[in-house]
This record gives sequence, structure tokens and C-alpha cells, in this order.
Amino acid sequence: MKFVLNQELVTVELEDASTTVLSYLRTQKRSVGTKEGCASGDCGACTCLVGELEKDTVSYHTINSCITPLGAIAGKHLVTVEHLAQEQIHPVQAAMVEYHGSQCGFCTPGFVMSLTAFHNALFTNADNTHQQPTREDVSSAVAGNLCRCTGYRPILDAGMAACQSPAPQLHNSEVRHWLQNLDALDDTPYYAPQTLAEWSELKSAFPAARAIAGGTDLMLEVTQHYRDIPQLIDVTQIRELRVFELTDKKLILGAGLSYTQLAERCSSVFPALTAFMPRLASPQIRNRGTLGGNIANASPIADTPPILLAMDAAIELNNAAYQRRTLPLDEFYLGYKQTQLAKNELLVSVRIPVAALTHFHRFYKVSKRYEDDISAVMGAFRFHIEKGVFKEARIAYGGVAATPLRVKSAEAALIDQTMDNENALANALQNLADTLEPLSDVRASAGYRLTIAMNLLRKAWLEANGEHLPDLHTTAYSGEVGYA
Repeated sequence: MKFVLNQELVTVELEDASTTVLSYLRTQKRSVGTKEGCASGDCGACTCLVGELEKDTVSYHTINSCITPLGAIAGKHLVTVEHLAQEQIHPVQAAMVEYHGSQCGFCTPGFVMSLTAFHNALFTNADNTHQQPTREDVSSAVAGNLCRCTGYRPILDAGMAACQSPAPQLHNSEVRHWLQNLDALDDTPYYAPQTLAEWSELKSAFPAARAIAGGTDLMLEVTQHYRDIPQLIDVTQIRELRVFELTDKKLILGAGLSYTQLAERCSSVFPALTAFMPRLASPQIRNRGTLGGNIANASPIADTPPILLAMDAAIELNNAAYQRRTLPLDEFYLGYKQTQLAKNELLVSVRIPVAALTHFHRFYKVSKRYEDDISAVMGAFRFHIEKGVFKEARIAYGGVAATPLRVKSAEAALIDQTMDNENALANALQNLADTLEPLSDVRASAGYRLTIAMNLLRKAWLEANGEHLPDLHTTAYSGEVGYA
């Protein structure tokens, strides 16, 4: 396989599909500026940039190199912290020095790379070139980076200061030429089909090969459990999995779209999903993780399945014989980590009825940290209201059972009732209490989860009735409370 590392064209004889970018950098290239902190995509110390050629520009985004397979970088531009200081140090690096943004220094390269990605986007986007970012913008840019020395204030100061000065592009004409002409993967155990037909051929030839999209969960088998994955089929380049289409009846979302791509493309047609995305993991994870992966992984605490359940989503599946079937998401989950997805099937797309997008809907996530955290309870609600009466209700949760689920008995308690009927709400809440059996774990007790689940339904009901309730997110730097 071939890719560009900083300003070097690299050819790698990739023998192990589960080799990570971080492992390659530190053990094979001795490029040790990129650090290993958690090896699970949580701390951001290993943050690198990946550039991809898109039409006439090279677009860069951050990744956690500790859980990114090296094969996923084929044909792309990998940028590490060593690349930033060329003729002179990068404005982000200079500002980190001037504002004392480095304490023990272990997390510093990761912060520098996240701020560099933000800085690069600011000065390469014509719409943003002359806009001074806010402190909250900078804070969001480093939401996936942890500083164990609690040095966030000077880091944010440095980020604000760095955005006053432009910097050289992260690539030159030679790098661009390489990206235009690379024959990326050749004779490796890491496959990257471009179409479903190619995927079907590969899956038939290598039935034991694992499918990988962002790998933000799958690669933990490698980094946390020390397992080898002999063959991987990367599905993120399959054209049919990258669709985004709005018809008169359906919004079709490709399963291979990353969370970042979803946020960008849904901003006008499904703005509530775009607004929710900052609550999902970190920028690095959102750049890699995919909608299909979040669904098919079947975690009971996944954030998007409750939203999709509330929106009456259906999923399209394709098998290695190139046969397709469509299934309501409500029928997909069978038990903990168990789904109807067959071993030779691939999740292709998600389909949301357009009518559902016009109804009242709210999505709430409760977690210990506002950013980059797993939910204790995720609640998603949709109400179709006509003339003050609930004609349709969807109440879905994550984190309160072995699977994401709808509580249909609670929904039935609201249907055909006036929207301000408190007795109907009380019946729905009682149905939640009778139905939900949450577990206790390190994130929350069963009693806490049940109380939160009931209160989230009450909050959605109040907001449907016109109440303006506070958003409890308080920014760490100003103490200001924002309102929805």
C-alpha cells in the first residue's frame, strides 16, 4: 500500500490488517511525537491529521491514530506533529509556547494537531477566513483531547491567539501530485471495495473477513484485547453506502457516512440531528465513526439508534449474493449485541419517512461529561400533533435495556389524548416504570436511569406544550447557561 507521510511518499508491505497508524508511526518510522495514552480513542494524545483529495482541494480531518487501521490511510496524506515546523514553527505551536499551554507535555502533540486542523479549516474556507472564532469554537475543536494536568485555560488561550495568524498549507504541489496518482492498495489483507458488487465478490472469496467502517469500536479488540484480525474489508468507500438523498417520501442516509458528514449534510433537512452530533463522542471519533457502524454494533448505549427508532427508520441490508431486504429498525435488535444482520450481510442505508421530519421531535442525552462521553440514558421522542391531539407518539431509549428500544405501551397511553392531558402523561410515565428494567453499573444506578428516563419524557411533553426549558449545559469557561 502507498500513502504520503508528511512530505514523503511511503510504500508499506502491509502484512497485518490490524496494524494501527500509531503502531506503524512509533515502531516502524520511529516518529514518536505522536503519543499513546489510552489506546482506545478517548484521550486524543495520538491525534494525527488525514488529508483526502476532494475535487480540487485536499481536505483534512483529525483521527485517533491508536484505533485507525493503517490500511485506512492508503492513498491519503497522513500528517503528524513533526510536519508542522517547516521553515518556522506553526502558529499553533508558537502560541502553545507563548501561552504556556504545555505542562507535562505528554498530551501536547494531540492538542496541537486538533488545533492545527481547526486553524487549517479556518484559513482554507473562504467563508470563515475573516471570522474570529469564539472561545467555544476552540473548546469544541479540542473536545476529544484530555489534559491530565488540567491546563485547559492556557490551551484555549493559545488556540484563540493562533487563529490570528495564517500558516503555510499542509501540502505542496508534489504531495497533491502523489495523491492524484496513487494506486493505494495492492495485495494486502486490508481490502477497500468501491461498489457493493466488489464487496460481494470479496465477501464470497473471504467469508471470515471482518467488515470495518470507522473501526472506533472494532479496533478495541486489537488495542485492548490484543487480538489479531487477519482480514478486514473497509466498507467506507463503497459508493452505495455514501448516498445522501431526499425524495418526496424518504430521507436516505448511507450507512458509510461518518457522523461529521451526517452533521454537514443534515443541517437543512434534519437540523435536530445536526444539533445533536456534538454530544456524540469527539471530533476525532465523529470523523471516523459511521451511522451504519453505530447501528450494526448493537450497543445498548449507542446514541443514534434511539433517534432512528423515534423517527420510524427502516434499514436496507445487502448480502454477498447481492440480494437486498428492507427491515424496520424496530425489528432489527434481538438481544444484547444480537441483531438480524446475517454473517454475509452488510447494512447499506437508513431510510427515514419525510413526514416524520415535520413532526415535533426532541433528542436528549444524559452523561457525566457533556462532550466525549457515553450516555447513561439517551431519550428520543416524536409526537405527531393535530388540533391539539397526539395522533402518533414515539418514545425510544438507549441505556435502559439490553437493546435500544421503543416503549410502545407508553406511546399508546398518549395517542388520541389531548396534548395537555396530564392524566395521559401520568399513564405514560407509569408504563415506563412498569416496563423499563435498567441495570446498575459504573455510569448510573438502575433507579437513577429510570428516574431520568421518566423525566426526559416529561421534558419532551412540556416542550411539546410550549414550555421553554433550560439547556443544562454550562460552559466551563464562562458559566453562562444556554437555552434551547
